[in-house]
Amino acid sequence: MHVLPPYRRLLLLTEGRLGIFSSKTAAVLLRYRPEDVAAVVDSRAAGTDVRSIIPWAPAVPIVPDVAAGAALRPDGLVIGVAPPGGALPPDMRVQVVAALRGGLDVLSGLHVFLADDGELRDLAKQSGARLFDLRRPPAERVLATGRARTTRCRRILTVGTDGNVGKMVAALELTNVARQHGLDARFVATGQTGIMVAGRGIALDAVVADFAPGAAEELVLDAGDSDVCFVEGQGSLAHPGFSAVTLALLHGVCPDALILVHCVGRTRFHAPPHGPIPPLRELRAAYEQVAALLHPARVVGVALNAAGADERSAAAAARAIAQDLRLPVVDPVRFGCEALLEVAMRS
Repeated sequence: MHVLPPYRRLLLLTEGRLGIFSSKTAAVLLRYRPEDVAAVVDSRAAGTDVRSIIPWAPAVPIVPDVAAGAALRPDGLVIGVAPPGGALPPDMRVQVVAALRGGLDVLSGLHVFLADDGELRDLAKQSGARLFDLRRPPAERVLATGRARTTRCRRILTVGTDGNVGKMVAALELTNVARQHGLDARFVATGQTGIMVAGRGIALDAVVADFAPGAAEELVLDAGDSDVCFVEGQGSLAHPGFSAVTLALLHGVCPDALILVHCVGRTRFHAPPHGPIPPLRELRAAYEQVAALLHPARVVGVALNAAGADERSAAAAARAIAQDLRLPVVDPVRFGCEALLEVAMRS
């Protein structure tokens, strides 16, 4: 499991890609760790108001390069994007080199590991900086045995109609509202961005398939003494490219309840082959049937991602899904998730 130092002055590197979806990692950190972000590094957006691009961001500056950000006394540089292919773009590499030469730790969620790059590794060694490749799987390989069922905590897993629909955001929002109710609630990070938010976790999509359920089980056991843990979902059971990691979570976590996450207006899968998303009724049944193979769990509510939709369209979509599934349906960001927490804790 990756455990990160308690960074409090982060630079978010987006270099020409700053945006809600084009720099997802940076956008999430600006929402959930705003007090720990010193600046965004992006030469194309430098000098503009970050809030005009990421509406929920705090009023942090956008600086043109790492050198300009040094005056803000940063303690780490985060690769704030996930580019196609997972390699470090050349224009970002220049800034990573500058950060390492200045002794700054670098946190990366890329598929290509920075610590395996000879030049970057040598620079880090010379300056005393550290490279954190958050998609590097744990050295220990563990087979799942169903031990998650023995934990005292209630286990809630977010599952999706597709990838990139907001499963992490739903889990984070549920964690926050549960803590407001006085519960010892833990967010269990299973992806690189979630790890950056929580400071610990495993990027499950990088673990060898046989051991992915075991890695998920270990994460739950680590949070097993809490009142409730909200596990960040991955992929979708219905997508041919990402179903394996979803199944690994269902079997490793042995959830007590499921929250289905859906994006308003999305009818086809976001990633190739872009096939049609099955009806929500069918997906609910599939998730419940697969979960029941080890530990029965019902879909108790729907978290609706209504980003980009106006309030009337979002409300109409929520009403239609609620009528179809006879479940509470809410946009957790716009309207909170009290209703989802209530059904998740009592179902």
